[in-house]
Amino acid sequence: LKFIFGPCAVPALDLVDQRSVTRVTSPGGRTLYQVLGSSGKLYTCYSSCHFCTCPAFGFSVLQKSESLLCKHILAVYLSQAMGACQELTVSEEQLTSILLAEEEEEG
Repeated sequence: LKFIFGPCAVPALDLVDQRSVTRVTSPGGRTLYQVLGSSGKLYTCYSSCHFCTCPAFGFSVLQKSESLLCKHILAVYLSQAMGACQELTVSEEQLTSILLAEEEEEG
């Protein structure tokens, strides 16, 4: 994994081992992932469009194109493959609140 994904492989595996990845679903079928980062901050990841709200993703992936993903996105993919995601079902309103909270933090 380290050969393919580089320096984010080991930290991503640590996140999986700590069960830091939660799959959040709504009754309408919308899904997002929340990853509790090593700093204690919660990041929202969207595997369907390959996006994470962390600063490393914005800088290393989007701005610099130095990497294909951050450790949070890799942790989501590994957790999916290993069946190691925590599961949380929320109402449509709660999911909307999560999405709006992320937008406010970024804006």
